[in-house]
Amino acid sequence: MAAVLWARLGTGCLSRWLWGWHLSLGLPAVRLAHAGATKQLQQEYDAVVIGAGHNGLVAAAYLQRAGLRTAVLEKRHVLGGAAVTEEIVPGFKFSRASYLLSLLRPQIYTELELQRHGLRVFLRDPYSFTPLLEDRSCPRSLLLGHDMAQTQQQIAQFSQKDAQAYPEYEVFMGVLVSALDQLLDAPPVDTAALGQGSLLQRLRALRALRPLLRAGLMLGRQLPRYYEVLTAPISKILDQWFESEPLKATLATDAVIGAMASPHTPGSGYVLLHHVMGELEGRKGAWGYVAGGMGALSQAIARAATAQGAHIFTEKVVCQVLLGRNGQVQGVALQDGTEVRSKLVLSNASPQITFLELTPQEQLPKDFVQRIQQVDTRSPVTKINVAVDRLPSFLAAPNACDGQPLPHHQCSIHLNCESTHLLHQAFTEATHGHPSSRPMIELCIPSALDPGLAPRGCHVVSLFTQYTPSVLAGGQPWDEQARNAYADTVFDCIEAYAPGFKASVIGRDILTPPDLERIFGLPSGNIFHGGMSLDQLYFARPAPSYSGYRSPVPGLYLCGSGAHPGGGVMGAAGRNAAQVALEDFRDL
Repeated sequence: MAAVLWARLGTGCLSRWLWGWHLSLGLPAVRLAHAGATKQLQQEYDAVVIGAGHNGLVAAAYLQRAGLRTAVLEKRHVLGGAAVTEEIVPGFKFSRASYLLSLLRPQIYTELELQRHGLRVFLRDPYSFTPLLEDRSCPRSLLLGHDMAQTQQQIAQFSQKDAQAYPEYEVFMGVLVSALDQLLDAPPVDTAALGQGSLLQRLRALRALRPLLRAGLMLGRQLPRYYEVLTAPISKILDQWFESEPLKATLATDAVIGAMASPHTPGSGYVLLHHVMGELEGRKGAWGYVAGGMGALSQAIARAATAQGAHIFTEKVVCQVLLGRNGQVQGVALQDGTEVRSKLVLSNASPQITFLELTPQEQLPKDFVQRIQQVDTRSPVTKINVAVDRLPSFLAAPNACDGQPLPHHQCSIHLNCESTHLLHQAFTEATHGHPSSRPMIELCIPSALDPGLAPRGCHVVSLFTQYTPSVLAGGQPWDEQARNAYADTVFDCIEAYAPGFKASVIGRDILTPPDLERIFGLPSGNIFHGGMSLDQLYFARPAPSYSGYRSPVPGLYLCGSGAHPGGGVMGAAGRNAAQVALEDFRDL
């Protein structure tokens, strides 16, 4: 069978031969060789990192770079956490969870020499395409890119006023992004240390105020307007700037993506900012596809760590953080009974797994445990990875005769985004326990720029969809029937925009919120390890008084997305946590 399959792959796409390949979750993915495979786990290290997600790998690279003997222990067979490449359908390499790159801190690129370690990125321009469902022979669409004149021309189809306002909006948001950027690369201010501790501790805490002061000075007299952006519903902010619904809905997707929130939810403006504060190759706000899929990024970081001497292991399941009689970290215990001693333990796992499962509860303050239990982890996301035998052809932008990718195929393609009202309707259904009947869909085709991800003539399609509740109404399970019923709804929606899409499908991999939790350890399927609402950011992430990566247990640190500055493939939490742990290590 396999020989026949690969022979057919050699002559082109699998097409009808694999028609109906619908994966049941739990089937093993094809293993990809990973960087950092090492000889043998040692009994003792200076630092152990739990989890080889991108933040854990970044932390390990910085710790080892500073001279600490560091080991990374990953429970899965593949590195990267949610930033992985997996061959789910033979011949098709999927960025199975996270799928785009922008937010990774520029310091990490340069300090870890990621390009030297193999990282390559395809920059997308244009970057956003919103086709409309309209009762007309040629439906309209909105294409946004880095050429401002062309973007304004696109917006002018819907509103001349909006076309004129758009450059000013971009500048306005850019100032706020630049101000917030000051806060990403350092721990939040330790407010407790400002009023207690030694004089040296107080001076250190005061020094940590500098990023906040710089951010405030950048915003200047406009601070009240920017405060409104952070706290108001994004729909209110966008209504102040624009009148055309397709533009407002397209921009609003960045404010709700990954969040159990509507464009009408207060504070949704910050989530938008979080998604536009990145850069690629010096271009602010740019997003791109990693050559080889997101796993290639994790491989590059792993190579940077192992080049310094770090040890990285897969299929090593940590079941407990070991503590001494004085409550200080002593290392970790593995599921197979192995104990690994270390003075530092950094956890890339979620706060829930780290503090409610791995750490002895009697060693944690009750109020801290309660705070972690109360973190809002609701997730609206179902990720569907699809193998297709041709590019989707949209009514609003039909394919070329030769079937080759057109500019819009490289974009984030926004479906069911004709208006913010549609997004709110989809959200409302999920709040009642029902998957959206017309879900918000972000469709990406990375193989349009990186053809090596799929067999010749074929493509990989990433569908980031919402809203799907973690828990269905009436306690119904997310079983195979429910999973496939929702995926069929998504495919029906795509078919309306791009007739023939369903006939092009070779295979699909459906990841509902419970699947994202089970496979990747994302609490309730939340891609950020916890909501990015204002009450769960900065001083309060993951809990008040514990936002500086240190935990109540001396020697135990949180270095994943559940720590400041939050989710996305950013690496800041890993880098910042490593710096804090290094400071403490010198005092041990």
